Amino acid sequence: MWLEGQGLRVGLFTREYPPHVYGGAGVHVEYLSRELAKRIKVEVYCWGEQHLDEGNLRVRGSLPWNEITEGTKEKFKGALEAFSMNLSQVKALSDVDVVHTHTWYVSMAGFLAKKLYGTPFVLTTHSLEPLRAWKAEQLGSGYAMSSWMERTAIMDADAVIAVSSGTKQDILRAYPIPEERIHVIYNGIDLNQYQRTSETRALTEYGVDPSKPFVLFVGRITRQKGVTNLVDAIQYMPPDTQVVLCAGAPDTPEIAVEMRLKVDQARMLNPNIVWIEKMISKPEVIQFYSHARVFCCPSIYEPFGIINLEAMACRTAVVGSSTGGIKEVVVDGETGYLIPFEQDPVTSFPTHPEQFARDLAAKVTELLRDPEKCGRFGDAGRRRVEETFSWQSIALQTIDLYRKLIERKA
Repeated sequence: MWLEGQGLRVGLFTREYPPHVYGGAGVHVEYLSRELAKRIKVEVYCWGEQHLDEGNLRVRGSLPWNEITEGTKEKFKGALEAFSMNLSQVKALSDVDVVHTHTWYVSMAGFLAKKLYGTPFVLTTHSLEPLRAWKAEQLGSGYAMSSWMERTAIMDADAVIAVSSGTKQDILRAYPIPEERIHVIYNGIDLNQYQRTSETRALTEYGVDPSKPFVLFVGRITRQKGVTNLVDAIQYMPPDTQVVLCAGAPDTPEIAVEMRLKVDQARMLNPNIVWIEKMISKPEVIQFYSHARVFCCPSIYEPFGIINLEAMACRTAVVGSSTGGIKEVVVDGETGYLIPFEQDPVTSFPTHPEQFARDLAAKVTELLRDPEKCGRFGDAGRRRVEETFSWQSIALQTIDLYRKLIERKA
């Protein structure tokens, strides 16, 4: 049995880890692993060729089986690659005290470690497959396999971490597991790294006018993040509104084409749209957060929304969809505005997309015209992240959960 002061060793599983990070789950694991490593031994297993030994932190990347990657052309290749990684990486887990997985891509590694070695299994869910029906567009028939992997792992995990109270309720609706097995532990933010900067070099290099107010989007081109809803809203904003879209990594060729068409149409009414078609570096995105008058998060499904924390830490007002964990991060009328919308119960898409676009545009326009209110919202946002979302607190809560599971096993 592990006791305080003796070496607890956790195996963290993730698809994303620097430098290959494209979403909130990867950001979460990057910072959580480093904070945990200040107190315990951490081994990270990820997709890629990463190799790092730094104090208590050990990172090992690997790649899916070549037979699948090179030999499969269908959309379901992603699900098969994930399963192959789970099978190959589990052999390294015989000596860890706890296995902790993040997202369905790696969830079966925890399931297998528990079966093979009797290791306590913790699963953090950053989203749920049953609530992302559009994933069938991305994974094809592999969506059935990703859903099976997620369900099998969640049902068997010793503890499921939900990144928000809203996510906890989603888990209870989607899966018949006891409520006491679900633990709410928020995402966090590095307060030293994410703070307002006066530097504007990245803005000018990408063609943004720093002297002109702008609304900012940061995220992947995916149905979940709702970027096309924001593009649809541009027509309802003043025609001189500067809109900056830091949007890359499209889920599918189809949504990439749709995004291109929508942006081209929007530019016919408003030429002040800057679309950066890649995931920019952390120092660059901090510059964009710092100088945006408004950050917009139009997600249709968002278990947490770590990008809102990043914007708030840089003292930027936020306009976000009133859904999921966004409602627990953004305080309506205090750190920004929340935009309610009716959702289709099957697809999660807005049932009235034009009204949603109009409502987004109205609140974005209001803030663009009121820099004093934006300043108040931005200052309140910074205070909120300082008080509630530090990684130190999140790491301590996570270690306490590990300790309880190990003691229960002993």
